[in-house]
Formats: sequence, structure tokens, C-alpha cells
Amino acid sequence: MQQVATGFTLVEGPVWDPARGLYFSDVLNGGIHLLDRSDRVSVAVPKRRGVGGMALHADGGLVVGGRDIAHVGFTGEPAKPFLTTEAISGATGFNDLTTDARGRVYVGSLAFRVFGGEPPKPGLLHVIDLDGTVRTISDGVMLTNGLGFSPDGTRLYHSDAGSAHVRVYDVHADGSVGPWRIFASLAPAGTPDGLKVASDGSVWVADAHGGRVAAFNPDGSHRADVPVPLPMVTSLCFGGDDLRDLYVVTGSNGGPSEACGSVFRCRVDIPGQPLPKARVPLG
Repeated sequence: MQQVATGFTLVEGPVWDPARGLYFSDVLNGGIHLLDRSDRVSVAVPKRRGVGGMALHADGGLVVGGRDIAHVGFTGEPAKPFLTTEAISGATGFNDLTTDARGRVYVGSLAFRVFGGEPPKPGLLHVIDLDGTVRTISDGVMLTNGLGFSPDGTRLYHSDAGSAHVRVYDVHADGSVGPWRIFASLAPAGTPDGLKVASDGSVWVADAHGGRVAAFNPDGSHRADVPVPLPMVTSLCFGGDDLRDLYVVTGSNGGPSEACGSVFRCRVDIPGQPLPKARVPLG
């Protein structure tokens, strides 16, 4: 596994752009960065902090999480929010997100300040629809993290870091979901963070304190572990022309002064699947 970028705090939200490279965020120190196809790192969006998830938008720019769900461009224009904490009772922010084949955005809300020492409270799962309306589609998520769809779009996987489980929901035609059930568990010692689904339906999960990416078969059985050089593994992304470059991002166990958060890359046998672009309205 090759270290291709380092010197950050809590790296999150990796998303692959075939035209430009890998976008990722630095949660604590702020900024969205681009690792281009020549492995050069530049700042794509300055300052913005708390970004736990991102997706490309069909009209350009990125949909990002954090204190709200918003669209950000690359030319300095103000962020345009789709969903704010004021719209969700008790919400303190939003974490990871994903998109479905139609371009809807699925995102989990937080009900406590993760870095503020507050006791955990369960949050919610929401979908932003193509007309801009927001629906709450599940609840009881102790610490919402990674989200991803099966290749046929009939299942949604969802990491709950507060319970050590990866949930799975059956997805209905209107974008809503059925009751959740446990797909896989990282208990007793693991903490599921970001996740991605590969083209064969396997689910790849970052173990936030386990120094690995755990891969599970579509039936929930454990397939394999990909070791990572740093213990705090926060998320992952498939990239490259054939989507067989596995990018893994990590955090630092201390605060902003401990800058060892990194981006790693290795080759894998199973390609990922492209993340559909968001198509929620910008107006």
C-alpha cells in the first residue's frame, strides 16, 4: 500500500472524479483537497471544515456534508445549502452521504457533537429528492457513517459506528427504505466508518480503529481484510481508469497538531462501481 498524501488531521469523504482525480477533506483543519492524476495535491475548496462525505454534482462542483448539506464550486462562489440543521429537530450536523442511480442524495444526521464530549444520541437517515424535498427515512442511528448502494440499487448499506454494525435496508422504487437489519458486525472491537460497494456486490468497510478495510460478501460473510499502515482508517474509495485503485484515507489520533492523516493507494482484484452524480436542484 503506497502513501500518496500525508500531513493532514482527519481525512474523510474521498470521492473519485475520472476527469481530475481524488477529492478528500480535512475535517479538523478544513479544506477540500484534490489529489490529481499525477499525485499532486492542491486545495480545491479552502477552509470548509467538518466535511464527512462528498459526491460530484451533475452541474459541476461537489455536494458536501458538515454543518449542512450544501453545493460548493471551485471558483469561490458561496455554498448553496440543500439541507440545514434548522430543518431537522435536534440535528447538530451531517456526516457521510451517497447518491442513488437517479441522483438523489442520502445522508445521515447527527444528534450530538462528536468532538464536543457530548453523550451520544441517536440520529436519523434522510434522502434529498430530485425536487429538493427532504424525507426522513430511518432513525435510531447512534453514529451515522458510510453509505452505499448495491449494484442493482435494491439495497442500501449504512455504517453505524455507535453500534459496531453495518445496516442494510431494502430500497423501494420511490427512494424510501424498509426496516433495517444487521448486514455485518465489526463487534466486539471494530468500528465501521466509511464504506463502498464493489461491482460484484461486496461491501468494503473502513474499520475506524482497526488498521484495516474489512470486505464482506453480499450475504454478509467476511471475505478478507486489507491492512492499512495507520490504525485510524476513516473511509475509502475506488478509483483509477478501471476502478481497481483502492484509495484509503486515515485520521490522526490526536488533535490538529498531530498531522499524520494520510491517503493510501493499492491495487485490488475487484473493481468498484462509479458513484452517480447528484442531481438535486441547485436553485
